[in-house]
Amino acid sequence: SRHVEALEALMDALSEGLSPLENFILPGGSPGAAELHVARCVCRRAERLAVALAREEPIGPMVVRYLNRLSDALFVMARFENHQRGVAEPLWQPGL
Repeated sequence: SRHVEALEALMDALSEGLSPLENFILPGGSPGAAELHVARCVCRRAERLAVALAREEPIGPMVVRYLNRLSDALFVMARFENHQRGVAEPLWQPGL
């Protein structure tokens, strides 16, 4: 769908200036990035609920795919926001 493609194009554009992921990133950083991470959590919850609903009744063929891409876009937006603000991304450190 064109909406999914638009999200993928946005993620590609925002990712151009970001360093490649080498570690797991924890939610947080700048206030804007933290809010984008919260929005991502809400979007993931909607995705899980849509999957459960699809087991019970028909839903649109692109609903789950769109929600999945949207949550990925929100993650990239949070990374971009931290990058723009000069805030280091909180990295997951095993054992802490």
